[in-house]
Amino acid sequence: MSSRRRFIVAACALHVLGGCASLVPAPRVAIPGPDEALAAWSRVLDSFVDARGTVDFEALSRDRSDLDRYVRFVAETRLDTSAGAPHRLAHMINAYNALAMFNVIESGIPHSHAGLNKLVFFVGRKLQVGGQAMSLYHFENEVIRPFTRRLGDPRVHFALNCMALSCPVLPRVPFAPGLLDEQLERESRAFFARPQNFRIDAAARTVWLNEVLKFYSEDFVPAHGRNLIEYANRFAPQPAPLDHTIAFTPCDWTIANRRRTGG
Repeated sequence: MSSRRRFIVAACALHVLGGCASLVPAPRVAIPGPDEALAAWSRVLDSFVDARGTVDFEALSRDRSDLDRYVRFVAETRLDTSAGAPHRLAHMINAYNALAMFNVIESGIPHSHAGLNKLVFFVGRKLQVGGQAMSLYHFENEVIRPFTRRLGDPRVHFALNCMALSCPVLPRVPFAPGLLDEQLERESRAFFARPQNFRIDAAARTVWLNEVLKFYSEDFVPAHGRNLIEYANRFAPQPAPLDHTIAFTPCDWTIANRRRTGG
């Protein structure tokens, strides 16, 4: 059984148990307007995220007023009120990334998502999104992914960040409706430029890909490529032969915490 299938089985079991999930309440702060909220999220990214995408969680936990404002905005803003697909998708990406960051802090800044921590972090803790309580797993798989499938654009997988080292690098600016296509293209190319996400072993006739492409392979093929290599070649610095074997680099679930990664 694959690691993702094991996770899904465990997630379903936790969902059935129901009572095992805990609600992480939104911060009790004044609800900001859209412009104020986005400005607050922009300050968080600029102040606490570095060029590698790691977060100074310890400093953020001491100065979290801007993050709290944005998370409260996410809690109160219905997802279907955004005007147009780019607005809605940009909001969902920003919301997911902010909630993952918030969840790390509310979880006590763990060292890693590995093992049972992954199940608790993604499934066992519900957060408030647009007036509903949902886990990060539900938000991604039952809200964001169906929306992007309708759009025919799986590049969202290179923008969503779960705050682990194997995730896409967290940008230092929010995703914006008017720039969304350009930003998703940039993040997709940056993702495949990292050797841990795309590497050709010519001698072994193997292409090594990040496991995110394995986890969500149905979003990429066959709709956007005959196989995962063909899809990755859209963004990779050097295209790989389509007849090579595909292998997957195991995910590093270590939290992308600047204080613990040499930053």
